[in-house]
Amino acid sequence: MTRRVLPYRIPSEDVVTTAAWLLVTPDGEIDLPEALPDWDYQMDLHLRRTVRVDLDRARAQCGLPAEAALVLAAVWTATGSNLSGPAQRLRLTEGGTSSVELEVRLRGADLGGLLMLDTVLVLAERRSDARPSSPRRAGSVLWSDRTFLRLQGDAPQFPMAVIDFALTSFPDHAAWHLQISGSLESATMGSLLLLVNERNTVTATAFENAGKPRPADRIVLSAVYADAARIMVEHALRNDDFAEDSDFPEGSLGATMLSLFDQLFPGQSITDIRLRQRQSPALFASDLQAAVKIFEVS
Repeated sequence: MTRRVLPYRIPSEDVVTTAAWLLVTPDGEIDLPEALPDWDYQMDLHLRRTVRVDLDRARAQCGLPAEAALVLAAVWTATGSNLSGPAQRLRLTEGGTSSVELEVRLRGADLGGLLMLDTVLVLAERRSDARPSSPRRAGSVLWSDRTFLRLQGDAPQFPMAVIDFALTSFPDHAAWHLQISGSLESATMGSLLLLVNERNTVTATAFENAGKPRPADRIVLSAVYADAARIMVEHALRNDDFAEDSDFPEGSLGATMLSLFDQLFPGQSITDIRLRQRQSPALFASDLQAAVKIFEVS
């Protein structure tokens, strides 16, 4: 980890000793891998790590009084959802060496993309009596480290829910429905929702098994992904603001659509694809089938 240059004294790296993050699974704990290839938005994460802090040395090396309260916190950020937040926050007021177990539970619906886990030791509250070279503001970072986890998988990379379509305005026997709301400037996570009809047991079961799909499940998922891609691309093409030179905010629906378009139609212009979709929708549908590699299951 690169040490940041801060306008106050910070302790040496060895005042904090950390164990690796562990992934808690139904079969036990395992070292957190670099990536979870079978992850999907229905998969919540339970993580744990042990951290030891030499509080006396940390305070002394920062020039803080022995009674200064510190906080050890875990903070998460997910690039796929553009969400972040505190996972755990523990106030440390004692002396000596403190051994702390951080336990983090994250909802799969809040995640996606690259998950960053920051562990930080900060000053708990403002110190008006601090020396000029010592940290004085609440939240001043004394120590930190960051761990990355790439979340990737065969499941759709947007939120989903399994519901009974008979209780909605959707046809009772439809298998799924991709709901798109908001403008292209809206956040992707708040604009897309895949609804799966629980009455269609074949489709519902395929999504239940998305983490470890059977061959039959992969065929169903492939059909859903192809249909979702078609709906998203057609939705984007209907909007005249969707163009190569568009500058959508990171994490927005427009940025997601541009990324999907580049993935499906590399080297082709949005103008050409829009013209093909309008003039020859049947050919466009076949092009899209080829682009998403429908039913090419491994």
